Amino acid sequence: MHTIDGIASRPRRSAWWSSLLVFACFALLFSPAAHAVTGELDMTGSLVGVLAVSIFVLAYALVMGEEKLHMRKSKPVLVAAGIIWALIGWVYVQSGMPNEAEHAFRETLLEFTELMLFLLVAMTYINAMEERRVFDALRSWMVRKGFSYRQLFWITGVLAFLISPIADNLTTALLMCAVVTKVAEGDKRFINLCCINIVVAANAGGAFSPFGDITTLMVWQAGMLAFHEFFVLLVPSLVNFLIPAVVMSAFIKNRKPDSVQEDVWLKRGARRIIALFLLTVATAVACHTLLNLPPVLGMMTGLGYLQFFGYFLRRTLPRSLEKKRTRYTQRGDDKKLAQLGSVGPFDVFNRVARAEWDTLLFFYGVVMCVGGLGFMGYLTMVSEALYGNLGATWANIALGVISAVVDNIPVMFAVLTMQPEMSHGHWLLITLTAGVGGSLLSIGSAAGVALMGQARGNYTFMGHLRWAPVIAVGYAASVATHLWLNAHSFTVFN
Repeated sequence: MHTIDGIASRPRRSAWWSSLLVFACFALLFSPAAHAVTGELDMTGSLVGVLAVSIFVLAYALVMGEEKLHMRKSKPVLVAAGIIWALIGWVYVQSGMPNEAEHAFRETLLEFTELMLFLLVAMTYINAMEERRVFDALRSWMVRKGFSYRQLFWITGVLAFLISPIADNLTTALLMCAVVTKVAEGDKRFINLCCINIVVAANAGGAFSPFGDITTLMVWQAGMLAFHEFFVLLVPSLVNFLIPAVVMSAFIKNRKPDSVQEDVWLKRGARRIIALFLLTVATAVACHTLLNLPPVLGMMTGLGYLQFFGYFLRRTLPRSLEKKRTRYTQRGDDKKLAQLGSVGPFDVFNRVARAEWDTLLFFYGVVMCVGGLGFMGYLTMVSEALYGNLGATWANIALGVISAVVDNIPVMFAVLTMQPEMSHGHWLLITLTAGVGGSLLSIGSAAGVALMGQARGNYTFMGHLRWAPVIAVGYAASVATHLWLNAHSFTVFN
């Protein structure tokens, strides 16, 4: 997830880089060396094809300028997707082949629907745990412990690396940033270093798990890698996190912040919701691994688990409140008695409504746009130009760097749609580079953009950019580690 709406302002320099990249991609699409098509009709050299590419470029330019325009990123890509597929449908109807366009659209829509439902369930569980104050309790525990600055730097980084494979990189980064800004309030230099460390750690942690990022989920659901095979990337991801962390920690003064008191109590059922989430993940993995069914089946079943548990919490709430009221009255605990007045029933559908709908709709628009351009034949052209000229290794490394400027969702979906002839090791490589490449810039990942908003004034684009060379060393080292440790996988083809 490399974008998030309405959180932080993007510097002019990022828009300039993005424009250059868009025009470079535009030129690449029309390179004379590319010629293959995907659909029955070759539309790459037609006026309709040029118009479709222009519409996509315009839509993505509007996405890049969302902070200045104050327009949610889903709007332009939704309209662009509709226009692109309408153009495809018109051309195929005029050619007497209406069914081909319809079939291609339905296939692309099916791919999106599986991913969207999977993400929706995961978001619902994360929102449920947030409502039950699971993340607040973890933050409160860390704040009360009185760690030194250097300890806090390492603890938040390590926790970001360990939690993001389960809770996704964006949620994890926001949680860790809340701890840092609470404890080190006013210390801009330390907060900036910690936020950089958290972004790198969260993105690295998400790269070796199907649940860590949308891109890894896409690779898993496409069947390119089995669930357990992602963990082969654990060591390269760890290298990506540790190298910049070790360098940055040397610049932190080992002193203690002022003590902060914050007490947070978990709401009823919080631990059981965590257990249900783990059970849901296990169900999804079992469906895919043992039954050869889509993982979304297990996730939707897991949503049923949460609905049943929500029903149980609502029905038993009055009795639970009465017991607690009696207990707190006997103890004379007025503070907890006052808190009972704000306790309301748990509603699963409120958690569903709080999902990142703009992100999900943006995901739909991007997938349908890229799918339409692929049906026209452009992705085959790009595949030949990139993978044919550079080779799979350098192409995947370059795409990882590109994902620091352009959202990694269209990058990964394009690769999956192109399906270039690649070994197993190369599919692992693009999974790694697309996941950790966004750490090179603060605007390169959802985690970075979100933290620029949450720690506004403390964590900035330029503050991150100063450490980009060190992060780039970690990126290169992680790629080299994968090429060395997993060399045998480069001879195995899917």
